Amino acid sequence: MEKTQHPPTIWQELGNAIRGTEADYTQISLKRAILLLAVPMILELMMESIFAVVDIYFVGKLGPSAVATVGLTETYLFLLYSIAMGLSTAVTAIIARRIGERKKEEVGLSAVQAIFIAILASLPFALAGIFFSKELLALMGADDWAIQHGYGYTQWMLGGNAVVMLLFVMNAIFRGAGDAAIAMRVLWVANGINILLDPLLIFGWGPIPAFGIEGAAIATNLGRGVGVAMQLWVLLKGGKHIRVRIDQLIWDMKTMFTILRTSLGGIGQMLIAMTSWIFLMRILAEVGSEAVAGSTIAMRIMMFCMMPAWGLSNAAATLVGQNLGAERPDRAESAVWKIGRYNMVFMLIISLVFFFFNRALVGVFSMDDRVISIGSEWLRIISYSFFIYGWWMVSVQAFNGAGDTKTPTMINFVFFWLIQIPLAYFLAISLNLSHTGVFWGIFASETAVGIFTLWLFSRGRWKTVKV
Repeated sequence: MEKTQHPPTIWQELGNAIRGTEADYTQISLKRAILLLAVPMILELMMESIFAVVDIYFVGKLGPSAVATVGLTETYLFLLYSIAMGLSTAVTAIIARRIGERKKEEVGLSAVQAIFIAILASLPFALAGIFFSKELLALMGADDWAIQHGYGYTQWMLGGNAVVMLLFVMNAIFRGAGDAAIAMRVLWVANGINILLDPLLIFGWGPIPAFGIEGAAIATNLGRGVGVAMQLWVLLKGGKHIRVRIDQLIWDMKTMFTILRTSLGGIGQMLIAMTSWIFLMRILAEVGSEAVAGSTIAMRIMMFCMMPAWGLSNAAATLVGQNLGAERPDRAESAVWKIGRYNMVFMLIISLVFFFFNRALVGVFSMDDRVISIGSEWLRIISYSFFIYGWWMVSVQAFNGAGDTKTPTMINFVFFWLIQIPLAYFLAISLNLSHTGVFWGIFASETAVGIFTLWLFSRGRWKTVKV
């Protein structure tokens, strides 16, 4: 007598998600596809945010100026992240589309070209960081301590940026292919090493000297360097859905051009968003180091809490790309609406946490009353619209997963450059509302962009994009 096949339990599926499967995400049920993709993506990004929170916790022990140094250096890293994330957006879309089209020969070739582009893109940032770190900090309004004692942190972070760029791009390759579990494991190892090395290199231990704030950057480079080595090994060995052959390690200008053309929109949208943040940090620097420190801590807390939402959103990008490649646009759209509802519920819960526990959260990372006051105020204000922001995250990733990176770029240009920056400056400087004006400017612009992007997605033109 034949045994009845029972569907896997939720715990078995969670195990499958963490281990990785060879499931076809264009054929299995949407709920199962979302679970198998979102769980490792959420865990991957949560580890990244845990590291960011741990990093700022230890740096916070060195004082507000040290935290401000991290925040000001991150304004330049955000430019790097713009390119890395924009390139990653294109890579995920292209890899996912080729997987959906069953063109596996082109998958490995596209992955190799993306890695070449990432290495080339990292070089200008490395040179700028190594030779002009003090000047870069001074340009952002850093105080004397940051310029004289914190510049080593900037040198290491910008000088070793290639590991960050490669980590972003190769994990985008795995996610697009459906190997989200591999991307998760890489980031857990890389950031686990970061977390272990952080206190040892910042404060010293036994024979290990104390490097101060510079130690945080050294730990980051070492941890992520190990992660990159793991990625390269897995790509050559082969994952569940992707493998790069030795004969594919060549320049292919046609494939590279396709990646660059698609990535321009992704890079553009990220550059606009990140440079908007640079301008906001410059306004906050006029208020003082405490405003920068409070905002930096609040941002780290926000990023930590938003990682599950970004993981869900990344799952939407993969599902959209693969299902459009398989010529199933209605299934792609259904996936986005389903993920959007999950995201909204999650972000509502985070909003309540930020509203009621903002001071306690910021107080974990600083004992300075002014820093705590500023950081907690930002968390409270942003809590009013977080559920709308959750819909924005999913709808933007749906556009990106389809390969339509131009639409989010234009949206970001209007809402971040033409609305957010002028509004924040007007409220903070012209009306003399200080940091509070910046926070309300962010609230207004990001609420508006979330509503508009969701409306634009509902019109459905993204279904016709070709990559």
